[in-house]
Amino acid sequence: MIIIPVKEGENIDKALKKYKRKFEKTGVVKELRERQKYTKPSVARRQTKMKAIYIEQLKNEAENQ
Repeated sequence: MIIIPVKEGENIDKALKKYKRKFEKTGVVKELRERQKYTKPSVARRQTKMKAIYIEQLKNEAENQ
């Protein structure tokens, strides 16, 4: 359960912003989206490997410039 302490006189928009930030950090929505469809372990490994290669290429490009 997410608890957001709201101080006296604090704007409700600010409290909502805090709530949204905490909720996003829990990763509930991300997990729900992942569970909607099954991905084979080999496909998941391939995706993580391709992502790592892509990030490495970006780092190399930034380093060379």
